[in-house]
Amino acid sequence: MGCTEPIAIAYCAAKAREALGDIPDKITVVASGNIIKNVKSVVVPNTDGRKGIEAAAAIGVIAGNAEAALQVIAHVTPEDKAKLGEYLKATEISVEAAQSDYVLDITVKVSKNADTAQVHVVNEHTNIVKISKNGNILFEKEIAPTIDTGKPDYECMTIEDVFDFAMTCNLDDVRELIARQIKYNTAISDEGLKNDYGANIGKTLLKAYGNDIHIRARARAAAGSDARMNGCELPVIINSGSGNQGMTVSLPVIEYAKELGSTQEELYRALVLANLVTLHEKEGIGRLSAYCGAVSAGAGAGAGIAWLCTKDYKAVIHTIVNALAITSGIVCDGAKASCAAKISAAVDAGLMGFEMYRNGQQFYGGDGLVVKGVENTIRNISRLGRIGMKETDKEIISMMIGK
Repeated sequence: MGCTEPIAIAYCAAKAREALGDIPDKITVVASGNIIKNVKSVVVPNTDGRKGIEAAAAIGVIAGNAEAALQVIAHVTPEDKAKLGEYLKATEISVEAAQSDYVLDITVKVSKNADTAQVHVVNEHTNIVKISKNGNILFEKEIAPTIDTGKPDYECMTIEDVFDFAMTCNLDDVRELIARQIKYNTAISDEGLKNDYGANIGKTLLKAYGNDIHIRARARAAAGSDARMNGCELPVIINSGSGNQGMTVSLPVIEYAKELGSTQEELYRALVLANLVTLHEKEGIGRLSAYCGAVSAGAGAGAGIAWLCTKDYKAVIHTIVNALAITSGIVCDGAKASCAAKISAAVDAGLMGFEMYRNGQQFYGGDGLVVKGVENTIRNISRLGRIGMKETDKEIISMMIGK
């Protein structure tokens, strides 16, 4: 619940308070540039509309459930919220840039009187690598290149294998997860369309361009982001560590399934396909970069919609390549209201990619970063996001923190 990066800080802060054994009167957050970028301008849920690292750390300390991971501040009480303003005034909270090679790196240090504690997270939002109190190590593990070997090896995937799995898997194996994605993400999209959040991109799309399925698909995803980026306290089922990507990849597919009268099985298989395509695209880029993750998710949604409409593998791969060729220049300048507009553009690219194929059009190898073969094009885009945009990321972060 809430944008993933501030929630990760809240989680670290809650674990640090737990290790300290008391409510601290001093907090220091040491974070990598991409964390600072993604927390700076986004509203933290259950903080009465407050933004930024200080609010995330403070609510994690005074009200966070240290055992709840990314649901750490999902159950904050009105009494807890009422304490937040005074706690922020009374507590010394400082933010420092981490001198680290890790894109995702958070350390929260807390103290009360003579006691100190700290928690360190690296590579994934809840991957704690060290907890200490008063210099004594309570927990420590090696910072491994690959996190949690019990998880799938996404690098072994190909679009062909993803497609085969989506078409043939036993849906009982994924039913609970996909059902939650449909339920939760639809609920926050409904909220975004019903109430006033951020720049109201979802509402604006419908008002300006009408109720056509292409517009509804974009508006649904954008409205979910409108709400999530601006403090809505509803949960989201994420993809690649991102709620925005989880909504982008699922809500347009759900909307198209309604329009087409698709069966539940067809919708579920389309969502399995869309989610795994997105995971495969993101694996080579990484969770955080200067490359907007909505681009990958928009192409993933396009792939799911292409299959719903045609049941054709060729439609899926051409949609992915076409979509990536259109929007792979969108930068990530942190989590905030304008993410909803970028999501709209990414979904539009996914839809355009499919409509190009349906109308006998495509981008060919040699057109910019497009090369022959969907896997080769994905590799080029991954290289762009992971390596080519490193300096871009540094400049974005410098500008955002006023340097």
